[in-house]
Amino acid sequence: MRSLGTRRVARALGAVTVVAVALTGCSAGQVAETALKQPGVFGVNESNSNGSVLIRGLAVTYVDAEGFKAGGNAPLELNLYNQTPLPVTVTVSSAPPMTVDPKAGIVYARSVGLIGGAPAAIASDRPLASPAVASPAVASSAPVSPPAASPAPAGSAPAVPVPAAQPARLTIPALSYLSFLPGDTPQLQAINLAAPLKPGNSVNLIFEFSNGAQPLVVPAPMSVPFSPASRAPANHVEDVEGPVAGE
Repeated sequence: MRSLGTRRVARALGAVTVVAVALTGCSAGQVAETALKQPGVFGVNESNSNGSVLIRGLAVTYVDAEGFKAGGNAPLELNLYNQTPLPVTVTVSSAPPMTVDPKAGIVYARSVGLIGGAPAAIASDRPLASPAVASPAVASSAPVSPPAASPAPAGSAPAVPVPAAQPARLTIPALSYLSFLPGDTPQLQAINLAAPLKPGNSVNLIFEFSNGAQPLVVPAPMSVPFSPASRAPANHVEDVEGPVAGE
């Protein structure tokens, strides 16, 4: 038979053991959950057939809840990483999806082009403040002309000229990358959309590589806004006091 002091000591040791086990289980659960989390950057991540070029964060830039109208242009977000010691040229275009499924919400553009100049390539062994300039390979391709604008009616303000787009043929130097983000110059755009592009839809893109990798078809989804859309004020209905029973 244990004395009162012995039983108190046993109870205290048992409580410590239970707390230790509980903390161990909690810690293990947290580690497992963290290990399963994906990066918080929105967009599609892919790699080509031989792993020489990585596609990261591919998406259509979100503008508003209306999206983009048919015939308009949609800016694209894209990061291209050249994993090889040789330059690689990536050509980006668009075409109708192989399988037409209205529920999938995949549209295409007449072309994909650069607006605003040539992209800058960042070498992995150089500081970001001094990027190496990489000119797009456009020697054998004519600039992509934007859709012809209809003449402005008499008395209206003159139309703003639309800058011509260069074909999206992107030469990435060895062990470098190209990045296209919202507000960057130049801007990569899906030009002359064949159908409206709304949040929840994607634009069908084709990536071709100069080093023999197979072409890669990737639908680019529309990115999500950084803040939720504002809501209309709720209609408040004031309570109207009715006759009280018994009066």
